[in-house]
Amino acid sequence: MYTTAQYSFFVKNLLDWFDQHGRHSLPWQKSPTPYRIWVSEIMLQQTQAATVIPYFERFMEAFPKLQTLAEATLDDVLAHWSGLGYYARGRNLHKAAQRCMQEHDGQLPVSPQQLQDLPGIGRSTANAIAAQAFGLPVAILDGNVKRVMCRLHGIEGWPGKAAVERRLWELAQAHMPTERVADYTQAIMDLGATLCTRRRPDCQRCPVHHECQALAQGLHDQLPTPRPKKVLPTRKRWWLKLEDNAGRLLLTQRPASGLWGGLWCLPEFDSEDDLLIQTMALGCQSTPKALTTIRHSFSHYHLHAEVMLVKGYQAGAIMDASSRWLSPKQATKLGLPTPVRTVLERP
Repeated sequence: MYTTAQYSFFVKNLLDWFDQHGRHSLPWQKSPTPYRIWVSEIMLQQTQAATVIPYFERFMEAFPKLQTLAEATLDDVLAHWSGLGYYARGRNLHKAAQRCMQEHDGQLPVSPQQLQDLPGIGRSTANAIAAQAFGLPVAILDGNVKRVMCRLHGIEGWPGKAAVERRLWELAQAHMPTERVADYTQAIMDLGATLCTRRRPDCQRCPVHHECQALAQGLHDQLPTPRPKKVLPTRKRWWLKLEDNAGRLLLTQRPASGLWGGLWCLPEFDSEDDLLIQTMALGCQSTPKALTTIRHSFSHYHLHAEVMLVKGYQAGAIMDASSRWLSPKQATKLGLPTPVRTVLERP
């Protein structure tokens, strides 16, 4: 059981390490406004900082202020999010900006509770914003912090279980200092991201390894307890790359909610027969030819898409109101899932 002195010792050692070895030059740490911190925290959900950096910089160029983001079109926002994945984050960011304009005088609310009321902001993200933007001593519990707490205190059991997660929240809050709140929050994330990593943790360089229960018990490679394995199903789909005589492509916009919501995709069908029926209904004279196969994994299933190509289409019809003929240049300016962009860029 940790004592008050041990908690203080942990904080001191962690902050001393952070001052020397922590990350201090991330783009959102420069001019750290609440808006920039919020956008970075949303982008960093389930995505590593190295991947986020170029997206963040381009996003800030396009939408430098909360008001700019709120006034932008969803297509424009998703176009700048394209390739970053987990597109619900971009949609929710846009909705939250509009809510802030309507309900909070164009500013992010300060309290974690009000932050959690905005789309796309859960407890940990709300606390991360509140701690780093407003200096409130509220703990975060992202994947990095869960890993640190599990190892430090020898907590067994998958962190996704409610009882384990409650215990981790208690420990994370107990470690939270009342001073240098923003630095501490960044420091504990940095510890998990750079030393206390998922695989091959660098325990000897860890500033708090003398206190680590997992290391003392030889469990540092086994904790946190992994998620129970689940076999993901494979869903097979057929995509149609339909190109007219002018080189335009037929794209269709997904519904606002759901997988790839609001993004522009190739027309998708449940079977090859459905695809052939649709091409005949559109008046295509050419038989679709196999172009390529796309394999893409989501959190709950694997996608296997057979891409069929028809060139030289003349009629110019569309399938429904969500479809549009677009030149390749126009298409690349819209929000496209990475697999779709890959197909469109294929000669």
